[in-house]
Amino acid sequence: MLLKKNRPFLCLLFVIFVSTTTLGQRKSKAVPKQKQQVESQTLPRLVVGIVVDQMRYDYLTRFWNHFEEGGFKRMIRGGFNCKNNHFNYAPTNTGPGHTSVYTGTTPATHGIIGNDWYDKESELMVYCAGDTNYTSIGTISNAGQMSPHHMNVTTITDELRLHTQMRGKTIAIALKDRGAVLPGGHTANAAYWFQGGDEGKWISSSYYMPELPNWVNDFNTSGKAQDYKRAWTTLKDINLYVESGLDNTDHEGLFEDETAPIFPHSTPNLLDKNKDFEIIKTTPYGNSITIDFAMEAIKHENLGEDTITDFLAISFSSTDYIGHKYGVNSKEVQDTYLRLDRDLIRLFNALDENVGIGEYTLFLTADHGAIDVPSYLIDQKIPAGYLGWENLKPDFEQFLEFTYGTSDIVKNFSNYQFFLDHKIISNLDLDLREVQETIGRELLGYEPIDGVYTGYQMWQNQYTSGIPYILQNGYHQKRSGDILLVLKPGYIGSPRKGSTHGSPQIYDTHVPLLFYGKGIKKGTTVKRTEIPDIAPTLAALLGVAFPNGSTGKPIEEVLE
Repeated sequence: MLLKKNRPFLCLLFVIFVSTTTLGQRKSKAVPKQKQQVESQTLPRLVVGIVVDQMRYDYLTRFWNHFEEGGFKRMIRGGFNCKNNHFNYAPTNTGPGHTSVYTGTTPATHGIIGNDWYDKESELMVYCAGDTNYTSIGTISNAGQMSPHHMNVTTITDELRLHTQMRGKTIAIALKDRGAVLPGGHTANAAYWFQGGDEGKWISSSYYMPELPNWVNDFNTSGKAQDYKRAWTTLKDINLYVESGLDNTDHEGLFEDETAPIFPHSTPNLLDKNKDFEIIKTTPYGNSITIDFAMEAIKHENLGEDTITDFLAISFSSTDYIGHKYGVNSKEVQDTYLRLDRDLIRLFNALDENVGIGEYTLFLTADHGAIDVPSYLIDQKIPAGYLGWENLKPDFEQFLEFTYGTSDIVKNFSNYQFFLDHKIISNLDLDLREVQETIGRELLGYEPIDGVYTGYQMWQNQYTSGIPYILQNGYHQKRSGDILLVLKPGYIGSPRKGSTHGSPQIYDTHVPLLFYGKGIKKGTTVKRTEIPDIAPTLAALLGVAFPNGSTGKPIEEVLE
């Protein structure tokens, strides 16, 4: 009887229970969808990678008071600054540098051991981006015969393309071919570089496309390149450039027809000739035309217009050409960076307008640093000098003849590495390790040489610090040489005027690393970070796989 009396109440409880359970199930099923929407909203629409060729970290601090608010200062104040960032390998050159930034590893793994290197199988020098299997696009010259086929691993740009089923787009741009081909990876939609000479236009390779897009042809016929063949004057009053040395020194190179390396640079090569566009590369206007072209790419390639992340890789090459010509302490280098700061403002404004404020992420780093001109250092009573191999070579060859009966036991010397003829060593019934060590001891006796390491040491040991660690990270077992030289700090091989790079010394390894934009914290760190950490950091931000040769690790402090 009691059950019958309470039946209406029990039925009501049952209805409430079922309704509540169903509602709870609906809510629990909706959570993953909501979470998925939140995750997609946190991803940037576009990632912009900026590599400044031959930029030392101290350019940020040295020229700080001259920078405007919207360029370098915007990145540093609104983003994350890694103040103690280094290359962890040598040689510190353009090809290996760009590759290491985008692969998250070092030449020991990715295989790009120099801009050029001696190939032990073909016994010929090979170029890091050269590939005669492809034809030039946009030029009748062979300047477009390029591809990334020497690079053994994937890049962060490759992994983003794979992750999005090739729907995310990658465009790579630089004055130098290697500055575009290697960052673009194996799967880039396009890589473009500037053909100077008597053409003055942006070109590509049949590796990427059968013909240039209409917007590229339009840019090439717009007259932009001719517009940038103008006198190079200082952006500000040159007397304000107190952060640099004298304008007229013996440590700087000359443009054609110049009698002194001073401002303004207005030779016939810059102004009067209708062709010879190569000159643009050695002025700040090379960076400006790179920005112009990149801004056109953003618009016409629709980069960052949907929720599938795209990637734009930009390299500024004029900074390297100018650094090599004038040197770290020159007025020309200072003016170049003040002008680059303004060009970055133009780029950031274009990203704000076309992609949206807060909808993109970017990083800025360099492919290597640079040394002060050794002759300038000598004038300042700082130990420095030049290898002068032309003076050492006769003694070295005499040693080889006396010890082994032939100087042919050395097949090649490049990238401060000696490649030995293993067949001759075998025919003479010699032990390779002993030959490496014997020649190494001889070389160590030469005044400019600070250290010598053998291929045997690179194979047998696992270094974790110091110069040997840096050399080993740059040593590829199949491609590198038998004997590795390290010059004294402050010493270079050449040239006599201007700066250079390539060594394992700190002035070549210490470069900027700035992150800015969506998913990036504001802050700084003086903890050591390394170039191979960049790609894993981006991979963690984007939720994609690490490049398949990665040896770096994500920089946790950078990510929100």
